[in-house]
Amino acid sequence: MIKPHSALCWLLLSGWLFACCGCATSTDSAAPVEISDATTATQAGLVDIETLVADIALDMRYAGNDNFVGARVDGYGAPRCYLRQQAAHALAAVEQDVREQGFRLKIFDCYRPARAVAHFMRWAEDPNDQRTKARHYPRLEKPALLNGYIARVSGHSRGSTVDLTLMDCRSGPCVAMDMATEFDFFDVRANTDTPGLSVQQRQNRQRLRQALEQQGFVNYEKEWWHFTYAADPSKALFDVPIE
Repeated sequence: MIKPHSALCWLLLSGWLFACCGCATSTDSAAPVEISDATTATQAGLVDIETLVADIALDMRYAGNDNFVGARVDGYGAPRCYLRQQAAHALAAVEQDVREQGFRLKIFDCYRPARAVAHFMRWAEDPNDQRTKARHYPRLEKPALLNGYIARVSGHSRGSTVDLTLMDCRSGPCVAMDMATEFDFFDVRANTDTPGLSVQQRQNRQRLRQALEQQGFVNYEKEWWHFTYAADPSKALFDVPIE
Protein backbone atom coordinates (compact mmCIF):
# COMPACT_ATOMS: atom_id res chain seq x y z
CA MET A 1 0.00 0.00 0.00
CA ILE A 2 1.24 3.49 -0.79
CA LYS A 3 0.24 6.91 0.40
CA PRO A 4 1.12 10.54 -0.34
CA HIS A 5 4.10 11.83 1.62
CA SER A 6 2.71 14.91 3.35
CA ALA A 7 6.02 16.39 4.53
CA LEU A 8 7.99 16.32 1.30
CA CYS A 9 7.51 17.19 -2.37
CA TRP A 10 8.25 14.10 -4.48
CA LEU A 11 7.84 13.91 -8.23
CA LEU A 12 7.67 11.26 -10.92
CA LEU A 13 8.77 11.60 -14.54
CA SER A 14 7.59 9.12 -17.18
CA GLY A 15 7.80 6.17 -14.82
CA TRP A 16 11.43 6.83 -13.87
CA LEU A 17 12.57 8.36 -10.61
CA PHE A 18 15.54 10.63 -10.74
CA ALA A 19 18.32 11.72 -8.43
CA CYS A 20 21.62 10.03 -7.97
CA CYS A 21 22.63 12.51 -5.47
CA GLY A 22 21.45 13.60 -8.07
CA CYS A 23 20.26 12.96 -11.55
CA ALA A 24 18.11 16.07 -11.52
CA THR A 25 15.58 16.86 -14.19
CA SER A 26 12.85 19.44 -14.50
CA THR A 27 9.96 18.47 -12.25
CA ASP A 28 7.70 21.51 -12.12
CA SER A 29 4.85 19.98 -14.13
CA ALA A 30 5.05 16.41 -12.85
CA ALA A 31 2.41 14.76 -10.69
CA PRO A 32 3.04 14.05 -7.00
CA VAL A 33 4.60 10.70 -6.23
CA GLU A 34 3.26 8.42 -3.52
CA ILE A 35 5.48 7.03 -0.79
CA SER A 36 5.03 3.45 0.38
CA ASP A 37 3.75 3.11 3.94
CA ALA A 38 6.17 0.23 4.58
CA THR A 39 7.86 0.72 7.95
CA THR A 40 10.43 -2.12 7.83
CA ALA A 41 12.92 -3.38 5.29
CA THR A 42 11.01 -6.66 5.08
CA GLN A 43 7.76 -4.90 4.25
CA ALA A 44 9.55 -2.93 1.54
CA GLY A 45 11.07 -6.08 0.05
CA LEU A 46 14.58 -4.89 0.87
CA VAL A 47 17.45 -7.33 1.35
CA ASP A 48 20.71 -6.67 3.22
CA ILE A 49 23.45 -7.42 0.67
CA GLU A 50 25.61 -8.91 3.44
CA THR A 51 23.12 -11.79 3.73
CA LEU A 52 24.15 -12.73 0.18
CA VAL A 53 27.84 -11.72 0.26
CA ALA A 54 29.01 -11.67 3.86
CA ASP A 55 32.37 -10.01 3.15
CA ILE A 56 31.36 -7.50 0.49
CA ALA A 57 33.29 -4.22 0.88
CA LEU A 58 31.04 -1.45 2.21
CA ASP A 59 32.01 2.21 2.45
CA MET A 60 28.57 3.65 3.13
CA ARG A 61 29.35 7.34 2.95
CA TYR A 62 26.01 8.76 4.09
CA ALA A 63 26.10 6.80 7.34
CA GLY A 64 29.06 8.95 8.44
CA ASN A 65 30.61 12.35 7.82
CA ASP A 66 32.66 11.52 4.70
CA ASN A 67 30.21 12.81 2.10
CA PHE A 68 29.23 15.98 0.25
CA VAL A 69 26.88 17.06 3.06
CA GLY A 70 29.69 16.73 5.59
CA ALA A 71 27.49 14.96 8.16
CA ARG A 72 25.56 11.76 8.71
CA VAL A 73 22.48 11.91 6.51
CA ASP A 74 18.94 11.48 7.85
CA GLY A 75 17.72 7.90 7.63
CA TYR A 76 21.18 6.30 7.75
CA GLY A 77 21.28 4.78 11.21
CA ALA A 78 23.73 2.05 10.17
CA PRO A 79 26.27 1.47 7.37
CA ARG A 80 24.19 -1.13 5.54
CA CYS A 81 23.41 -1.77 1.88
CA TYR A 82 19.75 -2.61 1.32
CA LEU A 83 18.41 -3.44 -2.13
CA ARG A 84 15.23 -4.98 -3.43
CA GLN A 85 15.53 -8.71 -3.88
CA GLN A 86 16.20 -8.91 -7.63
CA ALA A 87 18.73 -6.10 -7.53
CA ALA A 88 20.47 -7.60 -4.50
CA HIS A 89 20.88 -10.97 -6.19
CA ALA A 90 22.09 -9.30 -9.38
CA LEU A 91 24.68 -7.32 -7.42
CA ALA A 92 25.84 -10.49 -5.67
CA ALA A 93 26.32 -12.01 -9.13
CA VAL A 94 28.42 -9.02 -10.20
CA GLU A 95 30.60 -9.47 -7.12
CA GLN A 96 31.12 -13.14 -7.96
CA ASP A 97 31.98 -12.30 -11.58
CA VAL A 98 34.58 -9.66 -10.74
CA ARG A 99 36.15 -11.76 -7.99
CA GLU A 100 36.84 -14.47 -10.54
CA GLN A 101 38.90 -11.88 -12.43
CA GLY A 102 40.83 -10.65 -9.38
CA PHE A 103 38.67 -7.63 -8.51
CA ARG A 104 36.07 -6.71 -5.92
CA LEU A 105 33.32 -4.16 -5.60
CA LYS A 106 33.28 -1.35 -3.06
CA ILE A 107 29.79 -0.03 -2.29
CA PHE A 108 29.13 3.63 -1.44
CA ASP A 109 25.32 3.72 -1.39
CA CYS A 110 22.34 1.50 -2.12
CA TYR A 111 18.73 2.03 -1.03
CA ARG A 112 18.28 5.62 0.15
CA PRO A 113 15.36 6.62 2.42
CA ALA A 114 13.21 9.47 1.12
CA ARG A 115 14.05 11.50 4.22
CA ALA A 116 17.72 11.40 3.16
CA VAL A 117 16.87 13.05 -0.15
CA ALA A 118 15.01 15.76 1.77
CA HIS A 119 18.21 16.26 3.80
CA PHE A 120 20.16 16.71 0.54
CA MET A 121 17.70 19.35 -0.60
CA ARG A 122 17.94 21.29 2.65
CA TRP A 123 21.73 21.26 2.29
CA ALA A 124 21.58 22.34 -1.36
CA GLU A 125 19.32 25.27 -0.47
CA ASP A 126 21.61 26.51 2.32
CA PRO A 127 24.13 28.91 0.74
CA ASN A 128 26.04 29.31 4.00
CA ASP A 129 27.22 25.70 4.25
CA GLN A 130 30.25 25.48 1.95
CA ARG A 131 32.32 22.98 3.97
CA THR A 132 32.67 20.42 1.20
CA LYS A 133 32.90 22.69 -1.85
CA ALA A 134 36.63 22.22 -2.50
CA ARG A 135 36.33 18.46 -2.51
CA HIS A 136 32.94 17.79 -4.08
CA TYR A 137 31.88 20.75 -6.27
CA PRO A 138 34.90 23.06 -6.75
CA ARG A 139 33.76 24.55 -10.07
CA LEU A 140 30.06 24.97 -9.29
CA GLU A 141 27.93 26.99 -6.93
CA LYS A 142 25.14 25.28 -5.03
CA PRO A 143 22.26 26.45 -7.27
CA ALA A 144 23.97 24.75 -10.23
CA LEU A 145 23.94 21.42 -8.38
CA LEU A 146 20.16 21.33 -8.79
CA ASN A 147 20.64 20.99 -12.55
CA GLY A 148 21.80 17.42 -12.97
CA TYR A 149 23.26 16.41 -9.63
CA ILE A 150 20.83 16.92 -6.75
CA ALA A 151 17.04 16.59 -7.12
CA ARG A 152 13.93 16.24 -5.03
CA VAL A 153 13.42 12.60 -6.05
CA SER A 154 15.93 9.76 -5.99
CA GLY A 155 15.81 6.47 -7.85
CA HIS A 156 17.81 5.14 -4.91
CA SER A 157 14.61 5.34 -2.85
CA ARG A 158 13.14 2.56 -4.99
CA GLY A 159 15.81 0.19 -3.73
CA SER A 160 17.28 -0.87 -7.09
CA THR A 161 20.10 1.65 -7.52
CA VAL A 162 23.65 1.35 -6.28
CA ASP A 163 26.74 3.61 -6.20
CA LEU A 164 30.02 1.73 -6.29
CA THR A 165 33.52 1.32 -7.65
CA LEU A 166 36.02 -1.46 -8.34
CA MET A 167 39.03 -2.57 -6.34
CA ASP A 168 42.03 -4.37 -7.86
CA CYS A 169 43.06 -7.37 -5.76
CA ARG A 170 45.35 -9.09 -8.24
CA SER A 171 48.69 -8.13 -6.65
CA GLY A 172 48.08 -8.22 -2.93
CA PRO A 173 45.72 -6.18 -0.76
CA CYS A 174 42.76 -4.73 -2.65
CA VAL A 175 43.15 -1.10 -3.73
CA ALA A 176 40.55 1.21 -5.24
CA MET A 177 41.02 1.64 -8.98
CA ASP A 178 41.69 5.05 -10.50
CA MET A 179 38.40 6.39 -11.89
CA ALA A 180 39.72 9.97 -12.33
CA THR A 181 37.36 11.41 -9.71
CA GLU A 182 36.13 10.26 -6.38
CA PHE A 183 32.54 9.36 -5.56
CA ASP A 184 30.09 12.29 -5.51
CA PHE A 185 32.34 14.65 -7.44
CA PHE A 186 29.90 17.07 -9.06
CA ASP A 187 31.60 17.99 -12.31
CA VAL A 188 31.59 16.96 -15.97
CA ARG A 189 34.77 15.02 -15.25
CA ALA A 190 32.59 12.49 -13.44
CA ASN A 191 30.56 11.86 -16.61
CA THR A 192 31.17 8.23 -17.49
CA ASP A 193 32.47 8.94 -21.01
CA THR A 194 33.98 12.37 -20.39
CA PRO A 195 36.95 13.23 -22.60
CA GLY A 196 40.38 13.93 -21.16
CA LEU A 197 40.84 10.76 -19.12
CA SER A 198 43.94 8.63 -19.28
CA VAL A 199 43.78 5.30 -21.11
CA GLN A 200 43.86 3.47 -17.77
CA GLN A 201 41.08 5.58 -16.28
CA ARG A 202 38.85 4.95 -19.31
CA GLN A 203 39.56 1.23 -19.10
CA ASN A 204 38.76 1.16 -15.39
CA ARG A 205 35.40 2.85 -15.92
CA GLN A 206 34.63 0.52 -18.80
CA ARG A 207 35.48 -2.53 -16.71
CA LEU A 208 33.08 -1.38 -14.00
CA ARG A 209 30.29 -0.58 -16.46
CA GLN A 210 30.66 -3.86 -18.35
CA ALA A 211 30.59 -5.88 -15.13
CA LEU A 212 27.35 -4.21 -14.02
CA GLU A 213 25.71 -4.30 -17.44
CA GLN A 214 26.25 -8.05 -17.72
CA GLN A 215 23.91 -8.50 -14.76
CA GLY A 216 21.24 -6.05 -15.91
CA PHE A 217 22.35 -2.74 -14.39
CA VAL A 218 22.25 0.51 -16.40
CA ASN A 219 24.68 3.38 -15.84
CA TYR A 220 23.65 7.02 -15.37
CA GLU A 221 25.91 8.84 -17.81
CA LYS A 222 26.68 11.83 -15.55
CA GLU A 223 28.08 9.64 -12.74
CA TRP A 224 30.46 6.78 -13.46
CA TRP A 225 29.58 5.15 -10.11
CA HIS A 226 25.76 5.13 -10.46
CA PHE A 227 23.86 2.05 -11.70
CA THR A 228 20.20 1.01 -11.64
CA TYR A 229 18.87 -2.53 -11.96
CA ALA A 230 16.51 -2.03 -14.90
CA ALA A 231 14.43 -5.19 -14.54
CA ASP A 232 12.79 -4.27 -11.22
CA PRO A 233 9.22 -3.21 -12.11
CA SER A 234 8.56 -1.43 -8.80
CA LYS A 235 7.94 2.31 -8.96
CA ALA A 236 7.28 2.72 -5.23
CA LEU A 237 9.42 5.05 -3.15
CA PHE A 238 10.34 4.00 0.38
CA ASP A 239 11.20 5.94 3.52
CA VAL A 240 12.23 3.01 5.73
CA PRO A 241 15.24 4.05 7.86
CA ILE A 242 18.43 2.03 7.55
CA GLU A 243 19.11 0.41 10.91
